[in-house]
Amino acid sequence: MPISSDIVGRTGEPLAHEIDAPWIAAYGAFVGGPPHTPDHRGPTAHPLFPVCFEWPVFLDSSHLPTDLTPGDLFKGVHATHDLTLHQPISAGMQVTTMATIAAIETRRSGAYQLVLLETVDDERAPVATTWFGLVYRGLEVVGGDRSVKEGRPVLPPVSTDDDFIDIPIPVTADASVEYAESARIWNPIHTDVAVAEAAGLPGMILQGTATLAMAVSRIVEDRLGGDANRVVRVAGRFGAMVQMPSTLTMRVGPTVDDIVRFEMLTSDRARAIRDGLLTVRTN
Repeated sequence: MPISSDIVGRTGEPLAHEIDAPWIAAYGAFVGGPPHTPDHRGPTAHPLFPVCFEWPVFLDSSHLPTDLTPGDLFKGVHATHDLTLHQPISAGMQVTTMATIAAIETRRSGAYQLVLLETVDDERAPVATTWFGLVYRGLEVVGGDRSVKEGRPVLPPVSTDDDFIDIPIPVTADASVEYAESARIWNPIHTDVAVAEAAGLPGMILQGTATLAMAVSRIVEDRLGGDANRVVRVAGRFGAMVQMPSTLTMRVGPTVDDIVRFEMLTSDRARAIRDGLLTVRTN
């Protein structure tokens, strides 16, 4: 059934989490980076770690279009991700996340829903801001396109050239299940073959955020000397499905004005992530 743009502006109840060291370590170990970067407050998390505590926001029905059937909800595909980190995330932190449906728009492939996730610490200081975009495949929008949030970031396209280098990244047969356990993110299309096939997929596929996190890990290792706390922003658009096992190819460009551009290609050279962007803190 269609999605009404009347839901734009809906804000869910805030959800709180305590960040523990095993969670940080497990996530970092799986996505190919060091388990943590030392900080005066203790272990700090991988730059893409906010997806771990943001995910439950999407499981709360108050954050989702209430007029969709369970079958429609499984048609939602993670299409865009744009994260800004305001401070390192360390073990022992208490964080609270609130979600707002920021836009509903028509796309060629279906209805695009943009959700703004805002996370603060126990002193209400900003921790992370994420613009999370999904496309509900085959669904129509009623009421016209609508957007209520200012500050929507721009993600310029990547123009790859001869300065881009290729880095192979292997993906194991059990990667999606292992990622779900390390991130504490459970979505059956990534961990249950029957559910994935019922959703029209060729089988279990790797989570988009896992693919993105692997790319970030390599940039942190190769360009930032392993210092993940220098990452300010990570963004990209998701495309081709990543099947398992396979080998991804990361194409990464030079650092220009504190920005690294990249893309991730599947084994048949389709773009799993395009227009990838990582911004580096210099001070």
